[in-house]
Amino acid sequence: MKTKIFVLACALAGAVQAQPTREADAPAPLAALPYTPGLDTGAMDRDTDPCADFYQYSCGGWMRNNPIPSDQSRWSVYGKLAHDNQRYLWGILVQLGSGDAAREPREQKLGDFFAACMDTDEIERRAAAPMQAYLDLVDGIATLDDLPPVLARLHLEIGSEILFQFTSGQDYGDAGRVIAYARAADLSLPERDYFLKTDARSVALRASFVEHVARSFMLLGRQAPAARAAARRVLAFETAMAGALLSSLEKRDPQKLRHPASWRQLQAITPAFNWRDYLAALGLKPDGALNITEPAYLRALGVELRKMPVGELRDYLRWQIARQQAPYLPAAFADEHFAFYQHTLRGVPQPPARWERCVGLADTHLGEALGEEFVRRNFSPELKQQVLHMTRQIEARMREDIDAQSWMSERTRRKAQQKLAAVSNKIGYPDQWRDYGAYRVTPGDFAGNVARGIAFETRRQLAKIGHPLEPGQWDMSPATVNAYYDPQMNDVNFPAGVLQPPLYDPRMDAAPNYGNTGATIGHELVHGFDDEGRQFDAKGALKNWWSPRDSAAFSKRAQCVVDQYAQYTVIDDIKVNSKLTLGEDLADAGGLMLAWMAWKSEIGAGAQAPRDGLSAEQRFFVGYAQWTCESARPERLRLDAATDPHTPGRFRVNGVVANMPEFARAFACEAGRPMAREKSCRVW
Repeated sequence: MKTKIFVLACALAGAVQAQPTREADAPAPLAALPYTPGLDTGAMDRDTDPCADFYQYSCGGWMRNNPIPSDQSRWSVYGKLAHDNQRYLWGILVQLGSGDAAREPREQKLGDFFAACMDTDEIERRAAAPMQAYLDLVDGIATLDDLPPVLARLHLEIGSEILFQFTSGQDYGDAGRVIAYARAADLSLPERDYFLKTDARSVALRASFVEHVARSFMLLGRQAPAARAAARRVLAFETAMAGALLSSLEKRDPQKLRHPASWRQLQAITPAFNWRDYLAALGLKPDGALNITEPAYLRALGVELRKMPVGELRDYLRWQIARQQAPYLPAAFADEHFAFYQHTLRGVPQPPARWERCVGLADTHLGEALGEEFVRRNFSPELKQQVLHMTRQIEARMREDIDAQSWMSERTRRKAQQKLAAVSNKIGYPDQWRDYGAYRVTPGDFAGNVARGIAFETRRQLAKIGHPLEPGQWDMSPATVNAYYDPQMNDVNFPAGVLQPPLYDPRMDAAPNYGNTGATIGHELVHGFDDEGRQFDAKGALKNWWSPRDSAAFSKRAQCVVDQYAQYTVIDDIKVNSKLTLGEDLADAGGLMLAWMAWKSEIGAGAQAPRDGLSAEQRFFVGYAQWTCESARPERLRLDAATDPHTPGRFRVNGVVANMPEFARAFACEAGRPMAREKSCRVW
């Protein structure tokens, strides 16, 4: 069947219309954005006993005064800062889109991309035409032999989540080289168990998913009975594939993802799919090193492709095209996509304002170009040096902490010190900005700009295969409000966006800054030595540098944390999956301890005067707690409990301080109180 698309004139059932822009939302220079101090006494709930529930004591006022916005599934200090950052970036993009003929090429691309995204009249006028070329490709598949080049183009211009993923990555055995990776696909539901669990909530969610897929097929022109039948087949196929996937917990173990293979072995695993034709369509050859992250998944894919009728395969690809393209198409498609993936799955009542979506997409496709504008306007060399000073202090305290660990043998201790000394600190922005010269942005062509942006990034990643690692690269844009540690790069990355009040506040005294940003620096550093990161050596290779005795001692101490967090209830009868969250829980605890030691080193032995009715030690801990003040909708809590390796904010605070005698002394908590556990857990 030759597919032709049209947009329904009326909103489909369940679709959610876009909300008007919030009154406070307007493009703003950074100086005009609201200032929130690094320690906000108005965010506290001093009626709560800090020894009973320190999170409530520190964040009760914040949660009361900051209800979740209607376009969010969770709202937090981080989320609020990210929103303010978006307003600032909005101002930059509006300025760059003003039509000034003197703009530099980088500025021209940013301005044209944002303007095209904001032009909803043109997007509606073009209807679903941007998707037609991809559907025509799928319509031309007559046998499985036709699939590889079609899939290659879909991966290149739409996204790599269809059937499988093919990309580049550092070799687990030699992190200094980049090799090819064949990975499992990201299926249409968030995690394997969403397809496999048989409880009433899971069954109802899958029914909602089938209705969503059916409505998407109807938008493609299919009549309702045929659309529902096709949707059921989509679910059946992905359920079969889900049964071959690793769980979220299993994927945290890099050993389970390391499967070096030859190209001949890859072809043998999936005999129905011609890899040579697929690679040729991408301009690649089947040579060099290769890693298959989940061989069982690709083996199952080979079986399913051989028995799937070609018509069903075409329908599955049509669904994936609609799923991937919907956010960039007219409102009927975008609203339907939102209705399931945000409203049903996460409980979000309304979509974000158009400008927020467009700022986010500009950051996705031109992140370092936009980040360069952000850094130039507000990130100073002095701020970078302040954060580097704090980072070096925390690294020094970790060197001391490693030396003080009686459970480590001298050989393992020496290896740990070598790894710590090799950590690279990336603060603010990359040393060399990315060149977007090959990325063509066309005024008025929103969907085309997105497709070309995906293709630019996909080609950039594929071009790395077979070459040495470029150590200066970043995986986050400079304006991002977040930070990360990369175990194969062995580096700590702090974008400029996260180094702003209230997370890092130059106007504030040292105590809350060390409790907040210092603990986050320590957190990322400890990731190199958590249950996952400790499996990588100083050069980023997946290599066991632990003696059996030391490994057993680590596991025993880590099990204490697993047992502690497994007692915390997220929502309903859902407990924290503490094996999934172990790495983050260890990083939280170790990071705060390192920040405490660094802060004490910074201020020396002299007494610090109280402020705002809090001692300096109390200010340190409140500063730590307030970085994670948050609220979340029930649907989001359930989703995160299944997929997120972070525990909810309440336990990220209470679970950590309950193990620190320093906290108990600061707030005079008697042993046995909720925030002063008699059996404390500590690894780092």
